[in-house]
Amino acid sequence: MTHFLPQALMRAVALVEKHHFPFYITGGTLRDRLLGRNPADFDITVKEGALQCCRDLLHVLHGGALVKLGTDTEEAARVVWQGNCIDFSAFRKGAQTIEEELHHRDFSINALAVELRHSHEPCAHLIDPLGGLWDLREGILRCCPEAFADDPLRMLRGYRLRAELGFTMDNECITMVRQHCKEIRKSAMERVHYELDRIMSTASAAEVFKDMAGTGLLWEILPELEEGVGLEQPGYHHEDVFHHSILALQCLDRVMAEPNRYFAEHAETVTDYLGDDARRRRLRWSALFHDLGKPSTFSSGTMGGRITFYNHDRVGREIFADIARRLRMSRVEAERIGLLIEMHMHPFHLSNVRRKGRLSRRALLRICKKAGNELPGLFVLAMADSLAGQGELKPADMEQELSCLFDEIKTADEKLVQPALHGEKLVTGNDLIGIFHLSPGPYFREILDELEVARVEEKVRTREDALSWVGNYIENDN
Repeated sequence: MTHFLPQALMRAVALVEKHHFPFYITGGTLRDRLLGRNPADFDITVKEGALQCCRDLLHVLHGGALVKLGTDTEEAARVVWQGNCIDFSAFRKGAQTIEEELHHRDFSINALAVELRHSHEPCAHLIDPLGGLWDLREGILRCCPEAFADDPLRMLRGYRLRAELGFTMDNECITMVRQHCKEIRKSAMERVHYELDRIMSTASAAEVFKDMAGTGLLWEILPELEEGVGLEQPGYHHEDVFHHSILALQCLDRVMAEPNRYFAEHAETVTDYLGDDARRRRLRWSALFHDLGKPSTFSSGTMGGRITFYNHDRVGREIFADIARRLRMSRVEAERIGLLIEMHMHPFHLSNVRRKGRLSRRALLRICKKAGNELPGLFVLAMADSLAGQGELKPADMEQELSCLFDEIKTADEKLVQPALHGEKLVTGNDLIGIFHLSPGPYFREILDELEVARVEEKVRTREDALSWVGNYIENDN
């Protein structure tokens, strides 16, 4: 069972064990190995002295790093050696035997143990006081006694395990989540965000978030989403705001699984974009939150009584920024998800314009410049949003329109926009000072931005063209 760790490391662990209580392989390590998966970390439980075990292991290895993980009441620490992690934890809550210790775990499938010396034959020597092996084989998540009372975050971890393993929560576990869901507020936001990100890294995120809403746990973590429950939408949609967002998240995974089906001409561009796990996770966050601004922008008293959500994209980004700060998201994550939320209506607006005639080069430049590297992701999100709306007033060929629009924009981006933005600078700020005798200020940016438009419109091709164009612009502006 331990073959996935370097032999030198396992020999060192075995050597350290001789000077301590028996080492037990437990938790996710044993669970994943029994499932035939390679564990991310190596979990060892010892009656006491977890920190000293780490120090002794570092001494034997002649290197590595020690990371303290425990709390005032729980002793735990980690050894990091050549990219491998070995976690040691001591028995909790005064347990005197490994069987007692396992009762204090989160779920029965994690309440399994085997002594290190028997690790090559875990099933023959398995310590399983709560029937976790049966639950593991049946794909059931059953919580241990007092699991959620001891650590409310375990409720969210249960949904994460459900997403990653494809398991089903038993009815008693669901009932316990309903009873304890408000306790999640006691958990550190960094831990909450970690579990949510793990869920968002799976293709089961939509189903799991819907289940979390059913127990009330989701509303305790993301109360902003509850405001969309029952909120009516115009005829383009067939679901309320919240369930549309869940469906958009579900449709997103359909698009990400088969980009060729939805983006024929530039499928390779979309596939390359989706090859990054972080981008896929950010897209899922964006799908869940894309209509976050609708509850606060809802109106049915204008435009002949028609329901509207004016500026919900911009307002949604502002609300998301507050959520990102609360969840302790990184600045980069918050900015990129926020950008997708704010821009998610742009493809639909441009589709409306495109039905009436050709798109202007200025419009093409604007969307390419604002979306930047997120342009493929923006259209994947729009495609999912469109698929999730099946109301009677929805244009019949909306998905095809989005695909053709992306082809046109991406072609313009490659042939016109990128050369204008990142090619040779035909005019610089120094030119505006030295040749045109202008003083630095906001006017510089206005001129250079308009020059970019002129290049994309192919009115300017050379430096001579550009200088002549700037001269005319300044003269006409005066």
